[in-house]
Amino acid sequence: MCNLFQDLYLYSMLDVIIIGAGPIGLACGIEAKKRGLNYLIIDKGTLVNSIYHYPMGMTFFSTSDKLEIGNIPFISHNAKPTRAEALEYYRRVASHWKLNINLYEEVDNINKQDGCYKLTTKKGKYSCSNLIIATGFYDRPYFLEVPGEELPKVKHYYSEPHPYFGMDLVVVGAANSAVDVALETYRKGAKSVTMIIREKEIGENVKYWVRPDILNRIREGSITAYFEARIERITTNEVYFNDINGHHNIENDFVLAMTGYEPNFEMLERIGVEFHQDEFKTPVYNTENMESNVKGVYLAGVVCGGYKTNKWFIENSRIHALQIIEAISKR
Repeated sequence: MCNLFQDLYLYSMLDVIIIGAGPIGLACGIEAKKRGLNYLIIDKGTLVNSIYHYPMGMTFFSTSDKLEIGNIPFISHNAKPTRAEALEYYRRVASHWKLNINLYEEVDNINKQDGCYKLTTKKGKYSCSNLIIATGFYDRPYFLEVPGEELPKVKHYYSEPHPYFGMDLVVVGAANSAVDVALETYRKGAKSVTMIIREKEIGENVKYWVRPDILNRIREGSITAYFEARIERITTNEVYFNDINGHHNIENDFVLAMTGYEPNFEMLERIGVEFHQDEFKTPVYNTENMESNVKGVYLAGVVCGGYKTNKWFIENSRIHALQIIEAISKR
């Protein structure tokens, strides 16, 4: 039992704290509110921070109905909504439900004491009996780990093509984000677009209506691609890399490293969450109620997949909110 009297004047006492104000974190907050639980959602960034950092012109894979939470209809102009439509929708959801959300408040520390989870941020101290981790993965890019990666020309996020007009670009990666970036910057006036790809070919998981486009652009030479290639170092004016044919260097203005992202494993490790001994570092949790091996700590959304960040999406992890809050309510 959580001792609600110790540090009473230092900590705000809550039934549940939800870390992450993405769609699944919001869904958990809605379910907690429906059951009368005392809850708080905390996020280090803005509302649905991951979606906010998507490219401005992005269109979702899913249809709008599969992105709905809280029984609020999501009406979009087309079957598959845009980033802008999604941001508008989730703002409307948060406002409609009057959710308790603290934005731009990063959790600095989590301690378990007397059955309570005590969280500290630069803005406050909080205590709860139950903790939901819904942090997603988009805030933590995979780094190239090569000399020169710290240069301002290297970007791990892509917003729009305009800044790259007339520039020599290197796009790193061969998954959906890299392919989209290469095609859009090429069509919006980049001087040159070169893809540096570790794999032998463009990923099979690339959107079926986009993959033929990028393959044709590579075949005709509009976009240059080096396969089985790795960057060695980056300088102000060049990129050095190698492939099966040896070492190369090309003139370059910007490197767009679309290398993917990973969950916040450190936060899970600090609170004692264990991981399966698999290649994806999958966290241990009960599939029926999403509780981890640590009592009172629940996992929701993309974070459940570990490195396999394409396993869970909004549409197939919305159910986590109901599973978790039902389990907490029964206690």
